[in-house]
Amino acid sequence: MEIKKSGMIAIVGRPNVGKSTLTNALVGEKIAIVTNKPQTTRNRICAVLNRGECQFVFMDTPGLHRARTRLGDYMVKVVRDSVADVDAVMLLVEPIPHVGGPEEELIQRIKGLGVPSVLVINKIDTVKKDELLAVMQAYGEKHSFNAILPISAKNGEGLEDLLQVLGEFLPEGPQLFPEDMVTDQPERQVCAEIVREKLLLCLDKEIPHGTAVEVTRFVERDDEVIEMDATIYCEKDSHKGIIIGKGGAMLKKISTLARQDIERFMGTKVFLQTWVKVKENWRDNLNLIQNFGYRDE
Repeated sequence: MEIKKSGMIAIVGRPNVGKSTLTNALVGEKIAIVTNKPQTTRNRICAVLNRGECQFVFMDTPGLHRARTRLGDYMVKVVRDSVADVDAVMLLVEPIPHVGGPEEELIQRIKGLGVPSVLVINKIDTVKKDELLAVMQAYGEKHSFNAILPISAKNGEGLEDLLQVLGEFLPEGPQLFPEDMVTDQPERQVCAEIVREKLLLCLDKEIPHGTAVEVTRFVERDDEVIEMDATIYCEKDSHKGIIIGKGGAMLKKISTLARQDIERFMGTKVFLQTWVKVKENWRDNLNLIQNFGYRDE
């Protein structure tokens, strides 16, 4: 069907409310990495969904938080810039009848934009339905949202209703991305993010937040097997030892899990080699932050 309406929709909220889970659920593919740790997403990620006459371009953003490093400053700037030029905004919140500081700031930005806004209450599978009324009332007193919708990104409840509402906000115009494109991220970047996801899943405390991943080699062989080298950067020698693990066991576990997901994403066999290097305090080094792909453009 010919695309007649298309538009950019920002998904914003505090860390760990389910923005990446919702992005993946809406487009039906794993575009953004997902963990139970806050501040998983570092860059703005565009995910594209063609539905009937509509092309939705969802912008998954980092969670708005108090920055403690230059990388954190970059992530907060991404959030603030992402709502500057969109056709609609989704504020994603948890089913808690209290409007916190990050939500207050985002609501003020939404008010200044003057674009349609939808309050999306996620994780409704974790509360009783009658508890949602207090949440709706608390946020309704702060801003006149165009719609308030309860959903569960995890099990898909309410997503069809959400798409129907968002479709009303898309302006008329041609599609913004080709029909077969589901994300604006290069394949190398998606693969690097998958490795970083496994670091977040397998490692505890602060260590995974101090890591960055760079795909340094990406070769497609004639037999369609992809050969890939990925370098994991961490901030301390002691962290390097933990990432590698006893006899290389932890690095092998991380690499195996990453390879399985990369193969699903690429649709072919992948030969993945991983390496670990130390770059002390890279999260406060602007040159290294940019080298690892965290740029303002």
